[in-house]
Amino acid sequence: MTEHLDYTATPEDEGARLDKVLATAWPEQSRSRIKALIEDGHLIVNDQPVRKMSSKVKQGDLFHLIIPPAEAATPEPEDIKLDVLYEDDDLLVINKPAGMVVHPAAGNESGTLVNALLAHCGDSLSGIGGVKRPGIVHRLDKDTSGAMVVAKNDTAHRALSTLFSEDKENIDRAYLAVVWGVPRPLSGDIEGNIGRSPRNRKKMTVLKTTGKHALTHYKTLQSRDDSLASLVECRLSTGRTHQIRVHMTHIGHSLVCDPVYGRNKNLQKCNLEAQGVLNAFNKQALHARTLGFVHPRTGSYISTTAPLPDDLLALINSLNLSEGIV
Repeated sequence: MTEHLDYTATPEDEGARLDKVLATAWPEQSRSRIKALIEDGHLIVNDQPVRKMSSKVKQGDLFHLIIPPAEAATPEPEDIKLDVLYEDDDLLVINKPAGMVVHPAAGNESGTLVNALLAHCGDSLSGIGGVKRPGIVHRLDKDTSGAMVVAKNDTAHRALSTLFSEDKENIDRAYLAVVWGVPRPLSGDIEGNIGRSPRNRKKMTVLKTTGKHALTHYKTLQSRDDSLASLVECRLSTGRTHQIRVHMTHIGHSLVCDPVYGRNKNLQKCNLEAQGVLNAFNKQALHARTLGFVHPRTGSYISTTAPLPDDLLALINSLNLSEGIV
């Protein structure tokens, strides 16, 4: 299906190169992809086609990008070892490592979870959920580790997709997050619509009147004596993009080392050992630890726990928060 994207240049865009502005306006599209679309005549600026990437932008310029349907490229199986937490004839739950992209896209055509699944499951995944996303029911951000369920047949895929989109009360998704400061109260609900930030298109944010409803339940498991940082458990009632990262930032407690939503503003207050660990940890401190759901065929309850990766465990230990892990 053809996709249409619109954007109106802001005062901050005045005088900037067209390719830079559009890469920021539509961060889900790679710069190389935008360049190719422009060169093929798919960009309309103020009702006129534009093909020059270096054109300067003026405040109020109206951009309309036409994205034709992608040509279905069949991902290739790759022998990538998977950490399998549960598996049967209908589905499997894996512990996705941080840094692994879930499905192929421009710039990430190989080395993805889909490539690994095709090798692990063989022909059973063919056609389930689409050529580019075979078996995928939900996703984790590239740099978020933890438990993910994958369907092996159409029946399981339909049932699990419905469960994740319409029946979230019967899914248990618990994440461990390391955040700056101590949330007050120590436990509670964060509710606020999430949508793309009007100020920075690369970010999601809490919006008052637009966006999609989002609800996060949080509980502080342990805090440092100096209130510098805390280990928090977050459970999701909805599944919005960057939900935990956005909601925790919204209440003033961004995730440690989050490159998009947080800063290591308290880094200098840590001891030298912790500073070294934090400087080397270049992703958000977030892990999908628990995933539980009703099996779509047997009706039995499946509960899985994904072990913490070594680097996140080292970060938690360096901040003296390991007693919160039960």
